[in-house]
Parts: sequence; structure tokens; C-alpha cells
Amino acid sequence: MKLRIGSRDSLLAVIQSRLVMDALQAAHPGIELELVTMKTTGDKILDRTLDQVGGKGLFVKELDAALQAGRVDLTVHSCKDLPMELPEGLPIAAFLRREDPRDVLALPEGAAEWDVRLPAGSASPRRRVQLRELFPAAEVRPVRGNVQTRLRKLDEGGYGALILAAAGMKRLGLERRISRYFEPEELLPAAGQGILAVQCRADMDRAVFDCLRDREAEICALAERAFVQALDGGCSSPIAAYARMEGDNVTVTGMYVDGTERVRKGAASGPAGEGEALARALAKKLKEDASCPEK
Repeated sequence: MKLRIGSRDSLLAVIQSRLVMDALQAAHPGIELELVTMKTTGDKILDRTLDQVGGKGLFVKELDAALQAGRVDLTVHSCKDLPMELPEGLPIAAFLRREDPRDVLALPEGAAEWDVRLPAGSASPRRRVQLRELFPAAEVRPVRGNVQTRLRKLDEGGYGALILAAAGMKRLGLERRISRYFEPEELLPAAGQGILAVQCRADMDRAVFDCLRDREAEICALAERAFVQALDGGCSSPIAAYARMEGDNVTVTGMYVDGTERVRKGAASGPAGEGEALARALAKKLKEDASCPEK
């Protein structure tokens, strides 16, 4: 049996795809695997923020097209980059065990603390509104490019700090560049952050992907995505969601930002099997609270 794995051509994407390939090879020693890399529209357009050019879907549409056309058999994504609405016939086959979901602060090489006279680099509306609450005097300015490109811009003096995902830094072996971890209570992560998602075609036998599936990651990812979907959220919306399991229960924490950029956070807990319903109910409550000024 041969499987062709579609991936963005960035170093991080390739590392993540090889994690999937290693797991498949370990579970199915006789399988033949081929990595097929490609540059997506989102990788090519670096002079504008994602909300200005079409959203996170720009990171996956070339991969989706290759999957639909049969040029690859599965694609590997950072779950947080997957659009909430998936193309028909391209289901998520597996969610892998979650890496560290937190956001982190990176400083210029050799710096001991953030020089707040220089802006923090982040193109994420989610991070921007939460950083404003943590550091009211700080400026947040967009920065695009892969992790290495952003770190180079940081070290060249264009920024005083960067806000990045811990999972990507760890997978790239760049933990030494992490100056501070933000706990979810401080800076709520993006839905799916730290989780890898594998997509395939609906007509494929998905049993081969069972070795990749992590129950806890699946429950949390689906709950987090349900929260964002309930608010019609995309990359241009300052929305965040983070779920964690405790035994057979799940707690979903969500953030909703209204038109005045007032941040509202809340949480809901219940049986793991009801994670998506809990998330949708929480999203509805936060939106309703936002419409009532006295709350």
C-alpha cells in the first residue's frame, strides 16, 4: 500500500507531516509513504494580513485541490489553520495528540526583557485584543512569514517581541527562544492550537488512520471548532477557544469580542460526549451577554 502525504513546503509543515508519517510507518511497517510538498497562496502573500486576503483558507486550498484531484491521499494541517467549513468530500480523518497549546513570548537574541518601546509582532486579532489587556501600553504590529522569518525580523530590530505558538517552537527545536509562556487563563489559544489534523477523501478506507487518532485531542478540537463555528468566526474575528479534559468531563473556555472590542470570556463543563453542544451553548451565552450592556 502506498500513501502520498500532501504538505505545505515550510520547515514546520514538513516536520509535522513527518510526525504523521513516522506514526503511520510504526503502525503499518509495510506501507510505502511519499511526501509531496507545495507552496500555498497563504505562503506566497506576505505583505498583507490574512483577513485582508481571504483568511486561513489560503493555507489549505492548494492542498485541498491536490487531495480532490487524487494527486495526494492525505494532507496534514495545523488544526488551528483549518477553515471551520471543510470542502465536501474531504473529512478530517484524525486528530493527533496535542502538543503544548499555549502562546509564548520570544525576545530578540540576547535580550533579557521586552523593550516595550518597540512593538510586539503578531498578525492575530485574537492575540492583539488579549495582549492589549495584559500590556495596555504596548503596540502590536502585524508580522507575516514562517517562524524563522519572523524571528529574523525580530532579531533585526523591527520588533521588541513576538507572540508565537509554543507547539511550533517546540517542533522546530526552538524552545531556547521562548522567554515566557502565557497560560490559557492569560492568553486564550486559538481553536485547535497544538493539534495536528489529517484530511483524506471521503471514499477512502479510514481504518489506516486509526493509529493517528487521539480521543482527547478529537474531543477538544471538535468542541473548540464548534465554539468558533457558532460565532461565525474566522481568522479575522478575535475569537478563541480552549478545551481540556478531566476524566470523562470536558471544560470549554471561550472568548468573544463584540463590535466595540470588549473582551468576554466564559467557560462551560460537562460530559466529554457533549463537548460540542457545551461549546455552542457557551458561544450563544457570550454573544447574548455582549448584547446586554449591563452585563
